[in-house]
Amino acid sequence: MSTVKPRISLVGAARPNFVKVAPLLKAIEDDASVEFIHTGQHYDWEMSGGFFEDLDIGQPDKNLEIGSGTHAEQTAGVLVAFETHLLESKPDAVVVVGDVNSTLACSLAASKLGIPVAHVEAGLRSRDWSMPEEVNRVLTDRLSCWLFTPSEDADLNLEAEGIAAERIHRVGNVMIDSLLSILPKARKEFDRLKAQLGMADRYAILTLHRPSNVDGDVLLRLTDCLMEIGGEIPILFPVHPRTAQRLERIGFPVDGPISAIDPLGYRDFVSLMERSTVVFTDSGGIQEETSILGVPCITLRETTERPITSELGTNQVVGSDPAAITAAMSKVKERKWEPAEIPLWDGMAATRVAEVLLNDLNQKRRASQC
Repeated sequence: MSTVKPRISLVGAARPNFVKVAPLLKAIEDDASVEFIHTGQHYDWEMSGGFFEDLDIGQPDKNLEIGSGTHAEQTAGVLVAFETHLLESKPDAVVVVGDVNSTLACSLAASKLGIPVAHVEAGLRSRDWSMPEEVNRVLTDRLSCWLFTPSEDADLNLEAEGIAAERIHRVGNVMIDSLLSILPKARKEFDRLKAQLGMADRYAILTLHRPSNVDGDVLLRLTDCLMEIGGEIPILFPVHPRTAQRLERIGFPVDGPISAIDPLGYRDFVSLMERSTVVFTDSGGIQEETSILGVPCITLRETTERPITSELGTNQVVGSDPAAITAAMSKVKERKWEPAEIPLWDGMAATRVAEVLLNDLNQKRRASQC
């Protein structure tokens, strides 16, 4: 009988994707022939390259170099480029993570060619159809043969949408695999970072990148409110390139209680996040990471696709209303926040993905040889 390993294309596109790809790559590579594909959706060093070093996964085997553009341009570009690659590589399965444009485009390209798709982080729903990510999530799940979910609410969402139970596999959160793995190294960097950035003992962190927060008047409302909070506690603000352009337009002050800095690598960001007093964010993954670290998180969005972080974790979803943000900050001061204990968020999610995926692919290969 043949001992040829299954061939898997593992796709990443943006910073949060690489955090999820890293443990998957390590869990699968010994028992499969894996190619790591970077679509190029995040393409500069700060937004992608440095993450490969921090996560110890090396450079991608292939970079599609798609770059930026409108949602349609980006999705179409990835669709065409990835289809071309698949016709040459002919993998047995494609694994996608998260909910960016590349996630959907690669899933669609593979499905059209009859290549089965595995979606890691399946089943998350914000029910906010103004978010492009919600469209990407729902459609990717419909196209996928394996749906690897992080939590019970994701399972229930998929079941309510008519997804067959045998396609749903709750494995836990692969992002937490990377978080727990990098924590020892991250902790060693804190003193260096504190001195380098001239930080106070108590500080907050701010991240903003979603169009709903940075493309219109909302950004000014948020920064005005956070400036007031910054009078009580200094705020460190690693600025996404997209956000930096908008801040320049509104005349964001260089000096003040909010310190805008360049994007941080993953290890440095985790180091600072773990020791922060509170994090203000519109990121999905940070809601999860802060919950496991026991750091209060104030989410500057109207909805979340990760409700478990509010139910069991440290997350408060407040939108962009200054009064709600101030009230959430008051709660941060009033209580002691402990790390969350969320089932299967234990650093072993990628191992569970590998067990299911490789077992199914090997069974299929054996059946085809009979």
